[in-house]
Formats: sequence, structure tokens, C-alpha cells
Amino acid sequence: MKQRNAFTIVELLVVVAIISLLIAILLPALGRARDAALITQSQGNLRNLSAANSVYGADYGDRQFTLSADDFGLAAGNCATYLATIGCPGQAIVGWDDQGGLWGYWLGGGMCPPNYPGNCGNWIVNWPNEWNFTNGVFGYYRIPNCKAFNTYVNGRFYDRAFVAPKDKFTMERAEEAMSDPGEFMILPQYPGSVIFSTYVWSPAALWSPDVLSRNGFKQPATLAGAWKCPSQGQTKYSELKTRMIEFYWLQNQDGGPTNPGFSGGFTPYYFNQGNASTPNALFFDGHVAGIAVSEVMDADRRCRQSWNAPGTVGAPPTTGRGLWHTGTPLGVNGFYQQLSFDMLADTSFHMFTTDGILGRDITTAK
Repeated sequence: MKQRNAFTIVELLVVVAIISLLIAILLPALGRARDAALITQSQGNLRNLSAANSVYGADYGDRQFTLSADDFGLAAGNCATYLATIGCPGQAIVGWDDQGGLWGYWLGGGMCPPNYPGNCGNWIVNWPNEWNFTNGVFGYYRIPNCKAFNTYVNGRFYDRAFVAPKDKFTMERAEEAMSDPGEFMILPQYPGSVIFSTYVWSPAALWSPDVLSRNGFKQPATLAGAWKCPSQGQTKYSELKTRMIEFYWLQNQDGGPTNPGFSGGFTPYYFNQGNASTPNALFFDGHVAGIAVSEVMDADRRCRQSWNAPGTVGAPPTTGRGLWHTGTPLGVNGFYQQLSFDMLADTSFHMFTTDGILGRDITTAK
């Protein structure tokens, strides 16, 4: 009898089915392994930033990084008054380009040198964050890659050390500048725009604790010492207070790469705008961990319930009774909660931590 070398159609279909089944089983596992590797890389970035924060503190008497002068409060935070009567603060420099140009958010006029090109339009960059909410709630908490701090990392504004591997949107926009020989460059496809770091500091920890006090939010202009940045050693719960965090919703992303609620189409969802979000965070004691938004919300609810318990003596005002403050100018919506991906997300941890550096963002150490 002649030996048969070919497969029948039925046998081929069986083989295809088996291969398809194996692919269906293995692909999710490979995807999870890839995501886990990217998360590990991001945690490595945060550990490197932790080391940079520590070295900076060693150089500056245990201070956190700040672009605010301690005496801003003497001018009630008013730029023109400060420049005219007190002095010229340090400039928010982002770096030299490869043509020898020095770029930054310059402040000019008053007591500043006459060749300084900027004006009070850049004043907000010298605040931890803005409380009038007229310019996108910006502040220097968003730019850990500025020159005064990136010197402790790698000396470049655009670098992978400041972008989480899963933050593909930021990586794609900034990648061209990462290969440029200068410390900084203006990206031709985004004229006049700067692509900001994935990682941000906690603005709550950069203000005096009196600003976000459990006894009520205080406008910085009413406190002479509001801008005096606390030292690292002032942290009361170092293992529970976040120091830096992945600003965008990356770990369990859904709904597309950008948030349609923001104009321009270039802003991703923020880390606190989805119940499924689990940003990586660096804590003041130096450890790094993923923080589930759902977990933080549960901890906040428990704290509010305990502070409102019957018979509680000396309970602070309602707005300061949770882990995060609802008494800021954004009220109960907190940090852009009105633009959240789902209705379940309701937290402004890290951003509006009650008592600032003296407070906590979680209740159980990771």
C-alpha cells in the first residue's frame, strides 16, 4: 500500500483550531506579562526620582524642591508687588537648546535684570499650584524635569526617566526631543507647547500645611508663610503620604488616550478620573507602590465617617474631614472630578491632601 503524506481537510481544521486555542490562551498572558514589565520599569523611574529628591534635600538642608520663595507671602502672592518691592525670585529654567538659547518661564521687570524676557504671565509657574483655577490649575508640581531638578537626574528636560513606559501618548510626542543634543528643544509639531512629565509632585505637600488645614482651606494670600515649602522631615506619615505619582490614567486605561472633556484633544485622563485607575506612587519614606483609586476612596469614606461619629469632640469643619480637602475653590468636585471617565471616581488624593505634608493619602502602608 502507498504511504499517505498529505493531511485531510478535517485534520487541517483540527490543527488550526488547536493553534487558535493556544493563541487565545497565551496572548492575554503575554499581554499581562508585558504590562507587568512596563509597570516595573515605571516603578524603577520613581525609585530613581526618589534618589534625586534625597540628594536635592541633602544639598538644601532637607528642603523639598521648590520654585517658590519663602517670602512670597509678604507680597500676598502678588507678582508685580513682589518684583517691585521685594526682589527677583529664581527663574523656572527648562534648559539650553543646541543653538545656545536658554529657555524658561521667565519673570522680568521690577528688580529682575533688564535682559530677563518674561513677565508676570509666568508667575504661576513659581507656585506649587494655582488656586484661582484660571490657567489650567498649573504650577511647578507639573515640571520635575525643569533644569534645577533634572540636574539631579540626567540634566535633560525630555528624557525617558520622566515618562512612564505605559504613557505612550507622552512618549510619542516627546520622543523626537529625547534624541536632540540640547537639554531642551521646542518641538516643531507643537509650537509654543511643552510636553510635561508623566510624574508629578504632590502640590499639597509643597504648600505650608496651614493652606489645606483640616480646620478649613486658607487662600495663600491670607498667610504670610503659605509659600514656605516644608522640609522632607516634616512628613508625619512618611509611609502613607504620596510624594510623586503617575499623573495620567495608565494602569487600567479605558475610554481612549485623551479626555474629550478637555479642550484641544491633547490631555489624557488624570489618574483620579477612573475607578479602575491604579497609578504608581512614590511615598515620602522612599517606597514605591500602586495605589488603587477605589481603595483610596474607601479609606476616605471611612475617615469621614469616623470624624463625623456621634460624640466626636472638636471635630473639624466638614470640608477638612476626609483624607483630601473639599474646601478648595473647586469644592466637592475636587481635582477635575466633573470630567471623570465614570461616575464612580471621586477622589483628589495626592492633589488636595488634608493637612498637606502632615496628612496621609492612604491609611494602610503598601
